[in-house]
Amino acid sequence: MSSSEKDKLKGIFHQAKGKVKEIAGKITDNPKLRAKGKTENVAGQAQEKVGQVKKVLGD
Repeated sequence: MSSSEKDKLKGIFHQAKGKVKEIAGKITDNPKLRAKGKTENVAGQAQEKVGQVKKVLGD
């Protein structure tokens, strides 16, 4: 598995974890958990984009 594929998969995984945390925070009315989820989701999106860029650059 190439580095770009690993980054993309890790990004997707972090997005999913973030989404779960966001929903859990919303259900439990926990703004800190919701914020952590949002942050992890955005970080996952960035990591997925890094993987896409690496693929384009041939890494």
